[in-house]
Amino acid sequence: MSYDAAMKNTLLRAASAAAITLMLTAAQAQSTDTTTTIKDDAKTVGHAVAHSATTVGHAVADKTQPVRDTIRDDSKKVGQAVAHSAKAVGAKAKEGADKVKGAVTGKSSEPAPKS
Repeated sequence: MSYDAAMKNTLLRAASAAAITLMLTAAQAQSTDTTTTIKDDAKTVGHAVAHSATTVGHAVADKTQPVRDTIRDDSKKVGQAVAHSAKAVGAKAKEGADKVKGAVTGKSSEPAPKS
């Protein structure tokens, strides 16, 4: 980059910085009443949006309560059925293993009766 191009680049940067500074100073020169009014309006809008979101959230929760109850009850039933099936499979596997053990060793896995 030549010396002239570097000087032009620096001059443009300085002019841009000065313009931005002047704009910011002018924006800060507005009355504080306007700023306060804008802040109060923004707070009011924010509170209204939050209240509306809460109301909608509660309405959705109320309408979906029966569905959630049904899903919970069905899940319990399925869980109980799976547990019962797993217990039955475990009992059958133990019974089969006892039969195999008895056939291989000639002894039952049950304790000998006390006489």
